Amino acid sequence: MTTAFTQTTFGEQQQARPQLPTLPTGWPIGSYESYEQAQRAVDHLAGADFPVTDVTIVGVEPLLVERVAGKMSWGRVLGSAATSGAMFGLFLGLVLSLLNPGAGLVPIVLGLVAGLGFNLLFGALGYAVNRNKRGFVSQSQLVARRYDVLSQPRNAEKGRALLADLAARSAFGH
Repeated sequence: MTTAFTQTTFGEQQQARPQLPTLPTGWPIGSYESYEQAQRAVDHLAGADFPVTDVTIVGVEPLLVERVAGKMSWGRVLGSAATSGAMFGLFLGLVLSLLNPGAGLVPIVLGLVAGLGFNLLFGALGYAVNRNKRGFVSQSQLVARRYDVLSQPRNAEKGRALLADLAARSAFGH
């Protein structure tokens, strides 16, 4: 029997990962207030030769946090549009100058001016159309109230013991 087109071709020990969204499985072996702490716990497990392919970090009670960075204004819109347009135009001009080395600086300047002009135009039009819908700039981030580290049952007790050791050493500053 050939295994040329099966998922296990690159190693029989490789655990199959679900392709569709599924609920995590496993037993909780640790719970942390931040994602960074959960990552540190998994790093500790990896350093102790724990089979980390059995581990999952689960964010519990997810929250969408939107942090307002400032008020939207014509100056902010046009400044941002000019910056991104100039960068894109400069990149395009450099590519064109590489394709036509005898043209000198003309493709670079032309790309810069065109990128700047088009982005300013479309940025201004977009802001003018949507001006009354959203008057601020923000960044969204998905966070969780806590992060649980789960392990498959076959290794859960060993994982709990390793993480308890990590917590004890952290508590005593070692």
